[in-house]
Amino acid sequence: MKNVILVISALLVLTIGINSCKEDIELIGEFEETAVVYGLLDQSEDIHMIKITRAFIGPGDATEIAQIPDSSYFQSVAGTVTEFIDDVPGRIFTLTDTLVENKDPNGVFYAPQQKLYYFATLPSEPLLGNAEYELNIVINNGEFNVSARTVMVNGITNNISAQTQPFKFITNNAAQDYKSSPVTVNNLALANAHQVNVTLRVEFTEWVGTDSSITSFDWKIGESVVLQGENSKTYSANGQLFYELMRDNCTNNPAIDKRTFNSISTIVTGGAEDFVNYMLVNEPSSSLAQSKPTFTNLTATNGHRVIGIFSARETTTTFKPFIDPSLIPYIRVIDKITTNKLCTGPITGPYLFCSDHPADISEFWSCN
Repeated sequence: MKNVILVISALLVLTIGINSCKEDIELIGEFEETAVVYGLLDQSEDIHMIKITRAFIGPGDATEIAQIPDSSYFQSVAGTVTEFIDDVPGRIFTLTDTLVENKDPNGVFYAPQQKLYYFATLPSEPLLGNAEYELNIVINNGEFNVSARTVMVNGITNNISAQTQPFKFITNNAAQDYKSSPVTVNNLALANAHQVNVTLRVEFTEWVGTDSSITSFDWKIGESVVLQGENSKTYSANGQLFYELMRDNCTNNPAIDKRTFNSISTIVTGGAEDFVNYMLVNEPSSSLAQSKPTFTNLTATNGHRVIGIFSARETTTTFKPFIDPSLIPYIRVIDKITTNKLCTGPITGPYLFCSDHPADISEFWSCN
């Protein structure tokens, strides 16, 4: 019996060896063009960018091929975005290609220049919050088409819009009694938002004599998925972290003789359902099982594949200056106790902050 097994094994080895001599393994088989499309409409913007590239395959090192721009571009691309209200077509926007220089050079693909497609709207005639928008792309003179449709996100509001509500990051200047200041985002269900992000853009000025330079930083205070039927979300801006971020964003220039506070802009971004689903599917996995589903709302014709997303978001920005002379008695974006701690507290006190607010003119921490 052992001899029979040995003979069979020898024949199998011989057969495999003969076949491997006769046939080469084709690592590059027939390749079907695959489109890669990313587009995110925002009615707060006037220029609407859409990225349209192709997947590639070829002999040699893939990282070297990725450095060649033409490897990622189709021979020809023609596209439109059509506006629909109650399923009735309206305005049609034609995509135009452009080259931009904003691509991170530290990535695998060619940089910093990249080709994008865009269409523009007038500030007086923006995209409509109650409309749907349909993307149609013709690839390589009709070899295949790519299409998708998205609803808009529209109507998000927040409680910071009232000019009478300043941020309060401390309750007692004598003690280290820091507090969190809330930001509540409303109308989420009505606005069709399925995820919301809140960022504070904080700005101050550094002075060397009469010369000044503006410094700003973005402070992300929260992001979360909106549950079905949920109409509001509240996020907290931590008081101690506010002072630490102010300190950490001061430039290291020994010639600076004072710093003054300028403003806080509250930036709220809400994403449509398809966009949120795409982000959730593509976020990094912490599981050992790395098999993940794919998601796209794009479709392709003639048996071709397409990956990516065409969806929408809404961005609302509420700007609140430290001094607003149009509002008496000079409503401020941070209250007086918070300003005092900025100028005299242990975290930012050594950094030469002073107040130029008219209501603080009699204080020892005033700039005057």
